[in-house]
Amino acid sequence: MTSELLKPLTDGITRVLPEAAALRRRLHADPRLSGQEGHTRDQLVAALPFLDWSPVAATGAWARLGPNGPAVGLRAELDALPIDEVTGVEFESRIPGVMHACGHDVHMAALWAVLNAARELDLPAAMVPVLQPREEVTPPGAGDVVASGLLERESVEAMIGVHMQPGVDPGVVSTGAGAVNAAYDSFEITVAGSPAHGAYPHLAVDPITTLAAIIGEVSSLRGRLIDPTHATVVSFGQVSGGTAPNVIPDSASCRGTIRTFHEADRMRLHEAIARTVEGVAAGRGAHAEARFVRGGPALVNDPALVHRTDHLLSSLGVTVAETPFRSCGSDDFAEYGRETASLMCFIGTGRINGAGLHHGAYLPGRDALELAAVAYASGYVAAASTL
Repeated sequence: MTSELLKPLTDGITRVLPEAAALRRRLHADPRLSGQEGHTRDQLVAALPFLDWSPVAATGAWARLGPNGPAVGLRAELDALPIDEVTGVEFESRIPGVMHACGHDVHMAALWAVLNAARELDLPAAMVPVLQPREEVTPPGAGDVVASGLLERESVEAMIGVHMQPGVDPGVVSTGAGAVNAAYDSFEITVAGSPAHGAYPHLAVDPITTLAAIIGEVSSLRGRLIDPTHATVVSFGQVSGGTAPNVIPDSASCRGTIRTFHEADRMRLHEAIARTVEGVAAGRGAHAEARFVRGGPALVNDPALVHRTDHLLSSLGVTVAETPFRSCGSDDFAEYGRETASLMCFIGTGRINGAGLHHGAYLPGRDALELAAVAYASGYVAAASTL
């Protein structure tokens, strides 16, 4: 059944690829930020008039193609990023300060190609395309899709996603069983001291130097708490405090991110950071507190789905990465994996114009679009073959 279904799907993708590329250019030139994707959704829905679309997650939409019963979900993200484009192509973004710099325009066009290739086929299981908003912000849109009950109502037994990836060689697809992206959390540390003139530091409880000590101690926690074979990141991205160079302020703060692949590591770091922050501050006569915003889980690829998809991709002559790509980046696609079997396929682009994701020069080409569509199709067939 797999070969009988996969070949007409990929043949159909080849047939509609020029139209998919034209759609991609239109979407790229007219991007919208997270939470404002209604215009992008409407363009894509209008380009797929043979489907009956319903709203989800405020600015998203979903549909169903195929028979009643079990289904396979195909996710494409709608949102762009607040980035100035510097590619200089004729279809460069017309919206100042907004760009599809992460490949979401390619994902949408690839999904369009798969749905058009499948529309005349006798599918063994339904396709449920999900046009998902707000992948780039917190709280992300995938959680709202899951909370809507869509997966349960439509009997979605597997979810397939694709993502452009400059860390993978061009023309290569990387899947990989198990966790491929990290869980993510953010934190904010605030230190309260007492102010004084910079000439009289003995009269102050200095929140700046206290915060500096806290940052140093927190930065060293990972190496003493976490198994060194477990990928873990604690990074500081923002520090603020004070209004003048000669005044010790009454407070200071910083913000950062935590990335983990193991839930036990995640909780251990939260607890240790909180203790360290309070202890270091108390030792200097200050008061400090750490507040955490818990993000999404690690993105875990279903091993059986990976195995079947890799086999299908290889049968098409697609190179599958021998060493799967894994990173401490995150993706809200992980939310679907809490509910059903899921698979994220990383589509290799290499660095483009010397740039990677979230850069104004990053612009995947038609080869990446075709490869993304083939990965969607292979993931669908791999999942549908067991339903």
